[in-house]
Amino acid sequence: MSQDAPAGKPLVLAQVSRLRFRHLHFLDILGKTRNLRLTAEQMHMTQPAATKVLMDIEDMLGSRLFDRLPRGMRPNELGLFTLRYASSALDGHRKFVDEFSTLKQGGHGHLSIGAISGSAAHLLIAAVDELQRLRPLLVVKVLEQSSDQLIVWLAERKIDVMIGRFTAESQRDQFSYERLTGEGLQITAGLHHPLRGRHAPSLTELSNWPWILYPTSTALRKVSDDIFSSTGLALTSGIVETPSFLFALELLQSTNMLSLQPAALVDKYVRRGLLTRIGAELFGAMPDFGLITLQGEPPSPAAQAFIDVIRTLADHEAEPA
Repeated sequence: MSQDAPAGKPLVLAQVSRLRFRHLHFLDILGKTRNLRLTAEQMHMTQPAATKVLMDIEDMLGSRLFDRLPRGMRPNELGLFTLRYASSALDGHRKFVDEFSTLKQGGHGHLSIGAISGSAAHLLIAAVDELQRLRPLLVVKVLEQSSDQLIVWLAERKIDVMIGRFTAESQRDQFSYERLTGEGLQITAGLHHPLRGRHAPSLTELSNWPWILYPTSTALRKVSDDIFSSTGLALTSGIVETPSFLFALELLQSTNMLSLQPAALVDKYVRRGLLTRIGAELFGAMPDFGLITLQGEPPSPAAQAFIDVIRTLADHEAEPA
């Protein structure tokens, strides 16, 4: 194997093209098991044959990918990079097979949508409802997460389109963004909270209560931090961090904690008598959210249909304003 090849020797397309589906499958399994014997069993081959497959792959790429340890295999930096490529390539292959089979049988394919919670939820529900009317055989998968995680999934092509926000300026070089709408914010608490019904409690008073906050990587957390830091205040009681609104809901109902939440998300829980709004004046603003897609990659027909539908719905909502 050309392990001792001169450093910096470029990897050419011809070398990578020698990797077959079997090699990618082998790497994917080895990356998960970190054990040649287990990999050989799952690939239905002998361990010497598995050793030869790994040596062939490393020879094709001209680099060692795994460190051989007494009790297994450990991928080095090149190995980790190659494993990510193998996993992504296999995901793309599986997606192609699934969608091809569905289309061949007269269906409308698959669509994976990533979305933040809050105001995006009611737009998403309306868009999916209309999309199902237009394409009744379309299989739709919806994943709810914060924007920082969704954009990772979009880059890895685990979702086709996302509704959310950029979390770093550098992302504008890789992704396209189209604004949908803005989002209001509301301080929320349980029905039993002592501040319920109080008129405009001050930020100083609010800072003395325990808070449920979104993770530091989210836009909503940045807004809540800015609200207090801009006035020189800091939260002085307990803090719980969670991206889960349902967990926050349970905690708000059973404790005296406060939480800054999207107004559209908590509205129905307030109307149902499960939560209450705290009438404090907020000085922060939530950034708009929108459609985010990969640059340079035309959306699939199903993704384009979804984009068209949710774009129309957002335009109609904006008309009265």
